[in-house]
Amino acid sequence: MCGISGIVNQKNQPVISQYIEMMNNKIIHRGPDGFGYYFGSNFAFGHRRLSILDLSEDGRQPMEYESDLVITYNGEIYNYIELKSELEALGCVFKSKTDTEVILAAYQMWGEKCVARFNGMWSFAIFDRKKNSLFCSRDRFGVKPFYYTQAEDTFAFGSEIKQLISFLPSIQCNRQLVLDYLVLGIEEHTEGTFFEGIQKLSGGHNLVYDLEKHTVDIKPYYTLQPVGDLKQLSEEQAVEMYRDQLYDSVKLRMRSDVEVGTCLSGGLDSSSITAFSAEILRKESAGKIKAIHAKVDEKSIDESKFATQVSNYCATDLIVVEPTASDFHQAVEKVIRIQEEPFGSPSIILQYFVLQKAREKNCLVMLDGQGGDETLLGYERYYPAFILKQKGWKKINAFLNSSKNSRLSKMDLLKYYFYFTRYSFRINQLKKRHNYIKKSILDGFESPILKESASRYLDIEAMQKLEILKTQLPHLLKYEDKNSMANSVETRLPFLDYRCVELALALPDQYKIKSGWTKNILRRAVSSWLPNEVVWRKDKLGFNAPEKNWLGSMENEMHEAILKSALLNELIDKNKFHYAAQDLRTQWRLYNIAKWEQIYQVRW
Repeated sequence: MCGISGIVNQKNQPVISQYIEMMNNKIIHRGPDGFGYYFGSNFAFGHRRLSILDLSEDGRQPMEYESDLVITYNGEIYNYIELKSELEALGCVFKSKTDTEVILAAYQMWGEKCVARFNGMWSFAIFDRKKNSLFCSRDRFGVKPFYYTQAEDTFAFGSEIKQLISFLPSIQCNRQLVLDYLVLGIEEHTEGTFFEGIQKLSGGHNLVYDLEKHTVDIKPYYTLQPVGDLKQLSEEQAVEMYRDQLYDSVKLRMRSDVEVGTCLSGGLDSSSITAFSAEILRKESAGKIKAIHAKVDEKSIDESKFATQVSNYCATDLIVVEPTASDFHQAVEKVIRIQEEPFGSPSIILQYFVLQKAREKNCLVMLDGQGGDETLLGYERYYPAFILKQKGWKKINAFLNSSKNSRLSKMDLLKYYFYFTRYSFRINQLKKRHNYIKKSILDGFESPILKESASRYLDIEAMQKLEILKTQLPHLLKYEDKNSMANSVETRLPFLDYRCVELALALPDQYKIKSGWTKNILRRAVSSWLPNEVVWRKDKLGFNAPEKNWLGSMENEMHEAILKSALLNELIDKNKFHYAAQDLRTQWRLYNIAKWEQIYQVRW
């Protein structure tokens, strides 16, 4: 796990060394264990190393391979051992024990199609001397970042936005994204970033840069589709198949030359990963896995009871971090700087504390549960589509059970259906809620992504794909990458093994939601691995910070920052803006924009 940098001089002059060094130095936190550079005739690569596999100097990057290829790479290819054996049988010779060298050999053997063979997370650029091109790629779901910009006579890319800001002629906000964030609460659904002029390569895409013609060709290499036709499986077969696949995914992600731990919220997803990893570690080394949990001082959202139950049941070494409102206050500005763009809620700062503790405890690899909800119908908003898909009395039964085994009342279910399927009604309600935005701006505000979401709402598979690829998962992955790498920690996400994702989408919906229980397949798959009270929880809390306490403690500071913001002054109609009337989440978003603007000197 590392950080990458790259610059192309489009006047075909050598890259000045201080420019690539400047980019690389901005991401020391992503790779405190070493650095390196490679200079081509009109381009340069930089790299920061966090040593996870092959801790020797053989793993240094940029790495050259047989004089034709050079790579700067961030990520992990979990099936590198199997690929290495396959490539050795084809005549490849390896000098290191790294997955980096396996990527290079795979590219030499199979060309751009090599990425289809990788099971992992990655963001890399390969210089192909024979083609005089850069082959760049990002993993299927965009777990690892790849940002780029085209400014004046320079093309540059990196792992973080801050590496690219100095190349921009001016630092201006992406107005559409600012509005989408403020009004809709979404921010990672396009190729753009909050900085006008800085883009990101989408997950599942390759980018080829021609170093002679200076052209950029971006193409998808992966399309998310269910694997095979599994509709005839019995429920027992489906449960067993998914359990085996998830277990193998966890096992692959425990390949490491440093200590592996888990992030344990106490929810079903993180508890399942903890149970499997604890068993695997016991078999391999008779050791106890470290599970890190964040305890909060707001009883209604505190999950520490469940985390303790899981830890006792699975015999883990439970480590609890208990951040206070004062800790939150001290960390706010730092985490806004780390995230580089406005973000959803204070829970992101709670996550930061967990990963900070992981580094302190020398757990440099942490397993986490991102992706379980999106792939296994874990959100309550999936209920209406599932209910309407049923026939006859099953529809009524599904409606009643969905209310019985969730937090939603029968009226809530009806409201979900009405609200999420009617774009015009929803956008108008959102505009009313945010009527403090200047009329000239708000009147013209439309949301293609909201319209797309409404059109897919009653098609479960289409809705899942949208949430996995655009509206839900991408921003969670961004938060996780930046929080973990800020602490020089690598996080791995077993639910997002592409085999697990494709299998989950293919399994019959009636097994994923059954008798009103969301994620029924996972609940049944881990029923003998976890306490019943955890497996059959109704109160899905998510990973929540105590917002009332934390945000309430700094309300005056938030108000002051909002009023001082030049960017928000362009956006807000002060005659309609009554600070006290805004809910805490809206106040947080406005404050987040104001602090982001201040930190990065952004203009409207």
